[in-house]
Amino acid sequence: MTDSAFARRVKRRVSARVHEFFAVCPPGLRQVCARELTRLNLGIHDIQVVPGGVNFSGKLADACPANLWLRAPSRILMRLARFRATHFSLLEKKLSDIDWELFLPAGTDPSIQVTTHTSRLYHSDAIAQRCGPIIRAALDVKPGDTDLCSSGKDIPSQKDIPSQTVMIRAENNRFEISLDMSGPPLFKRGIKKQITAAPLRENLAFAILDTAGFTGQDVLMDPMCGSGTFAIEGAMIQARIPPGFYRRFACEAWPGFSPAGFAHARSQAAQQFSTAASIFASDVDPHALAALTRNLSDHAFLAPVHAFEHNFFDLRPDQFTRKKGVVVLNPPYGRRLENHLDTTAFYREITRKLAMDFKGWRAGLIFPGKQFSDLNHLNLKPFPFFHGGLNLSAGIGRI
Repeated sequence: MTDSAFARRVKRRVSARVHEFFAVCPPGLRQVCARELTRLNLGIHDIQVVPGGVNFSGKLADACPANLWLRAPSRILMRLARFRATHFSLLEKKLSDIDWELFLPAGTDPSIQVTTHTSRLYHSDAIAQRCGPIIRAALDVKPGDTDLCSSGKDIPSQKDIPSQTVMIRAENNRFEISLDMSGPPLFKRGIKKQITAAPLRENLAFAILDTAGFTGQDVLMDPMCGSGTFAIEGAMIQARIPPGFYRRFACEAWPGFSPAGFAHARSQAAQQFSTAASIFASDVDPHALAALTRNLSDHAFLAPVHAFEHNFFDLRPDQFTRKKGVVVLNPPYGRRLENHLDTTAFYREITRKLAMDFKGWRAGLIFPGKQFSDLNHLNLKPFPFFHGGLNLSAGIGRI
């Protein structure tokens, strides 16, 4: 097949068509993601909150920038096919009907992730073993075939592009085949190189900031900052930097991907960059501050983040700003809380400190989930989420 004939097939079957996509979200973040999709105005439609995430529709050129801009989801999937199968021969036939070469780069060997639930074909390893050869055979580079690099595109080197993943889900004998657009989870912004123990994920930090009404004009204070997830995420929001600006995505190697279109989206984003407002990040742990300082030194837009060693209980916000902004705290809990400290007493001191010195500020305070009612002395509204194997809640509201 000639280059031009292959390009026409990709355009007709992939680029020009409307596809269904799925933003995978951690528990508690689906509504936040739906709000993001609505605000961003990326040309997508049919936004629908469903179990596990958010469905939306659009062309590939609309969905690729969603990876660049969305802060809440863990990853974005492109749906390829749905069908019913109760035996391997039918499963193999249905998979063979998919034009894999139009969606994935030639010569690639994608990983295959399988999940099953109440299906006759239930053994995930057996399904992957049957499906893998079919997909790889369709993508092998053979004499006379057109691979991705010979299509005339400026393709980044493979070492820069995340590996490809095919996701197969079976439930009640109904199969759903998807491609992972994102590669590494989207909460990996490509910013933080130094982390502390049990760091908060960036998409969870964003969800708490967003629910607290944090804007680009607000002063932000993070007085238990650790390696600075809240502070760095807040600086990116204030500077209008897309969360995916400093990383790459698996879809950048797809035949239907438009390097020029994506470069234009990045260029438009860069034209909107601004300077972050004042952000104050402190911690009593010098090792955490050292990690944050190293993270801040790598990017000029993080210059407005003021990092300093300080005990939260000795801190007064009027020492740093006359404005009332947003204060966020991720206190140690569980194993991170020193053995001699009682959780109830510790949170009582935190809420007392906030009530005394942060009156009028908007707050986002993370609580151990099952203890929210007992520890919430500020009448904050619960924002439940799941992180690190724990059910947690953030208390959101004005102090």
